[in-house]
Amino acid sequence: MIIGVKQIYQGAWNPVAGFGDIYSNQIWSILSDPGMYGHPFTGKLSPLRTTWDIETNGASPSIPIHPDAIFWNTKTQSWEKVESGSTSISKVTFDLNFSQWHNGQKMDMNDILYSVYFLSEWGSEKTINDKTYDSNFSPQAVQNVNSLAGFRIIDSDTIEVYTNYWHFDKGEIASWASPWSAMPWEITSAMEKTVIDGKASFSRSESISKNVNWLSLIIPNHAIMIKDQLDDFKSSSFVPVPLTGFAQISDFHTDRYQSSIDWINEYEHAVISNGPFYLQGYSPDSRSITIKSFDSSGYPLKQGVWKAFEDAEFPVIESVSIDKFVQKGMKLDIPIKMKNAKEVHYFLSDAQGEIITSGIQNVNDNQTTITIENNKVKNLSIGPKTLKIFASSDDVLKPYEFSTSFLVVESDSTLPHSVISDNFEDAKNDDYTILVVILVLIIIGLGAFAVRKKLK
Repeated sequence: MIIGVKQIYQGAWNPVAGFGDIYSNQIWSILSDPGMYGHPFTGKLSPLRTTWDIETNGASPSIPIHPDAIFWNTKTQSWEKVESGSTSISKVTFDLNFSQWHNGQKMDMNDILYSVYFLSEWGSEKTINDKTYDSNFSPQAVQNVNSLAGFRIIDSDTIEVYTNYWHFDKGEIASWASPWSAMPWEITSAMEKTVIDGKASFSRSESISKNVNWLSLIIPNHAIMIKDQLDDFKSSSFVPVPLTGFAQISDFHTDRYQSSIDWINEYEHAVISNGPFYLQGYSPDSRSITIKSFDSSGYPLKQGVWKAFEDAEFPVIESVSIDKFVQKGMKLDIPIKMKNAKEVHYFLSDAQGEIITSGIQNVNDNQTTITIENNKVKNLSIGPKTLKIFASSDDVLKPYEFSTSFLVVESDSTLPHSVISDNFEDAKNDDYTILVVILVLIIIGLGAFAVRKKLK
């Protein structure tokens, strides 16, 4: 499939302070799986490669932190245990759904551990001669770091995160505390060393101020810098300090280094991730990027997993039954029939747009009734009123909107009974009908006024 886009390259491809334009993000989003995603119809954060369980008691720090929980100390450059007896506002237990990286290596807790280290190290406040600070990335990351109270690795795919962050939506707490990695730890480590050595920068602002390249893993020359760093790591059997003592298998670093080196040699880029597609090649001359399906037996999201989003069930109001003319003092019952709705929100307003009354009604068996009591109707002024109804659902964010008008008349009026209701084709003319009635009443009133004036 060939897809045309306006631009194919506007900014650097690196997961720290790159992917700043919509075009690269559109491609990156199918090369890399996030831990969670925003539901396309509701916006709610939903599990994708992580599931979670949250403990919180509100905005006060009352959750005990496990004595084995650790945090990265930027001063001692080591993992340290959280102070005994510490508490946090929230605790999130994540189950991580690992798979293979595109280079064939399996994701593991070392990737998560390095990502937590990187966020903590590069999200710290700037100090004198600080080489692990980026003027674009660090000020944003420091917000997460300052709220991180500690974490504990429970097993090979489960981790507890303690955070001093609270939100009424638990999905937001999970998003704030989420530990996930978009690239293998060895690629991140090689990027970090390249930047610390002054050969490139993570962000555009730093590249300008330091007069170095803005690191982009899709560019062959930049990928070679990463490969050279991996070669040095392999030849020296280098193990990053954050992973010292946490390696889960022997020679884990050698295997990782070699797999990424082989990848760069084959594809001439260092974009390695964990999504359903992988980047096969980038051709600046032909202005094209080629991606291919990542046919790994261990990839957890099988074909058809997104099919449920093809046929979204939006709420629909099928009928609203209401008199076109409402006598003052008479209770107003408005039956409503609908589909795929959980509740309706209604707003009654006057001719000036001021809301007179409003409310929410639950829906049972696809129907409900809005009731406006006698005392409310009795206090309505004579003249046109507008009723707006919104049918909402838990499955989609967009509600169904229905609006109509009716005329409030005196309690002894004998106007004909007419209903705005089930036939919505006819209901399109309701506002016009009421307008005509109002004009007729005005003309009659003016005529009566003229007659009285003439008699005087």
